[in-house]
Formats: sequence, C-alpha cells, structure tokens
Amino acid sequence: MSRALRIPTALALLLAVASPSLLAAPHGTASDKSQILALEKRYNDGFNSRDVAKIMSCYLRGSELFVFDVVPPREYRGWDAYRKDWEELFAAFPGPVSNTLSEQTVTVVGSVAYGHSIQSGEFTRKDGSKLAVVARTTDIYRKVHGKWLIVEEHNSVPVDLATMKPDLLSKM
Repeated sequence: MSRALRIPTALALLLAVASPSLLAAPHGTASDKSQILALEKRYNDGFNSRDVAKIMSCYLRGSELFVFDVVPPREYRGWDAYRKDWEELFAAFPGPVSNTLSEQTVTVVGSVAYGHSIQSGEFTRKDGSKLAVVARTTDIYRKVHGKWLIVEEHNSVPVDLATMKPDLLSKM
C-alpha cells in the first residue's frame, strides 16, 4: 500500500471515531441568541412606535445591507435605501400601526446567525381604514464589533395560485 493511500485511510478512521461535537460547526452561546431576540424586540418596538431610527439601529449601516421586501421596488441595496423604504411606508400609512412577531426562530453559528418569523401587521391609512398584512421574514445576522445586526432580510407574502393575488392574511 502506498503512503498516499494510508493518509486518507487514517483520516477516515479518525473521522469515524471522532466525537460528533468535534465535527459540528461552532455554535453561538445562549447569550448570542438572547442578544438577537433582544434586537428583534427593539425592531418590533420601533415598528410599533413608528420610530425609523430605532428600526434601522437593528440593521448593518452601509452598502452591504440587502433586503427583499413585499413593496416595490422589492429590492433594497444599502442602509440608506431601506431607511427610505420605512419612511415612505409610515408616510403612506400615517395612522397607528401595530406589529407582532410569532413563530420566531434563531440559530447561531459562530459570528453569523439566521432566523425567521411570522409578522402580523396592521396599518392605518390616511382615511382611517385599516390594512392587515401577514408577512414571512427571514433574517441573516452578523456579529459586528460585538453587536448583532441584520445584514440581509427577505420579506414575503404567499400568492393564491388560483387568482394570482397576494394572500395578505395567510399564516400557513
């Protein structure tokens, strides 16, 4: 047997008996998950108080932020573009708003994490009428200088294939 074949065989044996924890990706701490959940709470508090600065404090500043949203233009590149989206949303719905998060998950892998939630929002139009929307949100987080921030986000609503219209109230 050549030496080249023995090294992979030895490596395979080592991997076969190695502890699964040695092979797993490094996971964040419970504190990391708590910090991300606190970030999501700050985001939601900002939403419910119409505080764009508080909302945007949850996102990475600069051009690296990327968001797919449910409203045109549907793609936002950079912190400034997404901030403008929030300002325009609150201008279009000047009355009270409310948002709740449910089915929230967070998985931390080192200095990166991902999670999703169902977000049930209610908006008040200029004429006082209400609009209810249930969106699905997936976030990617990165720990930057010791602070967790959203670096990528995808918001969506399902489409009723029979009518090809958005299903704004579906939680399933």
